[in-house]
Amino acid sequence: MVYRLGKEGENRPDTDDWRLDLYKLIFEANSPYGKYFDVALIITIVLSVAVVMLDSVHSINIVHHEKFYLAEIIFTALFTIEYFLRIICVKSKVRYATSFFGVIDLLAIIPTYLSMLLPGSQYLLIIRVMRLLRIFRVLKLVQYLSEAEILVQALKDSSRKITVFMFTVLNLVIILGSLMYVIEGEQSGYTSIPRSIYWAIITLTTVGYGDIVPITPLGQAMASVVMILGYSIIAVPTGIVTHSIINRSMDAMPIEIAEETKDVAVNIACHNCGLQGHDTDAYYCKYCGAKL
Repeated sequence: MVYRLGKEGENRPDTDDWRLDLYKLIFEANSPYGKYFDVALIITIVLSVAVVMLDSVHSINIVHHEKFYLAEIIFTALFTIEYFLRIICVKSKVRYATSFFGVIDLLAIIPTYLSMLLPGSQYLLIIRVMRLLRIFRVLKLVQYLSEAEILVQALKDSSRKITVFMFTVLNLVIILGSLMYVIEGEQSGYTSIPRSIYWAIITLTTVGYGDIVPITPLGQAMASVVMILGYSIIAVPTGIVTHSIINRSMDAMPIEIAEETKDVAVNIACHNCGLQGHDTDAYYCKYCGAKL
C-alpha cells in the first residue's frame, strides 16, 4: 500500500498555540532547535545509563553512592517532564502512550519510583539504553527503515525452507549425540544422550566450550567430521535468506522523490500519534490513518 506525503504545511497540528511549537521541538528534527533537543536527550540518556552502570560497581558505589542517587533523581525528573510533554503535545495521547517509544519512555522512569518501594530495582533503569533508538532521527536514518520491510518479507519467504533446515539439523545432532554416547561413554563425560546431544550442538555450531571433549581416537575422528560439517551447514540458511532478499529487492519498484521532499519525509512525525517512519511519499499516517 502506498501512502503519499502532502505539503510541509499539512504536516503540523491544526492549531497555533504553544502545543504546536512544543510538538515541533520534541517530535521534529528538521529545525535546529529540534536537533538540539534530540542531541541533548541522547546525551542525557547516555549519562543516565552510565550512572546506573557505575553505581552497580561496588568499589565506586561505596564512595559516590549519594552523588549517583542524586543524579538519578535529576535524570528521572527530566525524563518524567519530557514524557508528559510528549503526551501533552500529541492529539492521540493513548495511541502514543501505547506505541513502542511511548512504552519505552514510560519504562525509563518507572524503575526509579519503583526502587523507592523495592530496593535494588533501580538497576532496571538500564532499559533506558533502548531510547537511544531515537538517534535515527538525528542521523536521518529513518529513511532506511523501509528496507526493513524487504528483510521481513524475505524472512517470511524463507520460513518454510529454514524450518526444514532446522528439522534436519535437529535430527543430525540427535544422531551424532547418540553415536558419541556409544563411542565415548560415561568415563569421558558423556553421561547421557541429552548431554551428548548438547556436545553435538556446540561442536556443530563451532562454539566448542571445551567442557566435554572426546578422548578415544574414534571419538576424536568423529568430532573432526562434525566440526567440518558445521562450517558447511552455517552457509545454508545464509544462502536461503540471501536468495529471498535478492528476489524481494528486484521486485521492489523504486520511487523517485524530489530532493526537497526527502528531508521532510524522513523526519515527519504524525501530529495525531507522534510516530515516525512513514513512507517518503505518504499522505496519511500508516499507524493511525491521520492526515500528515
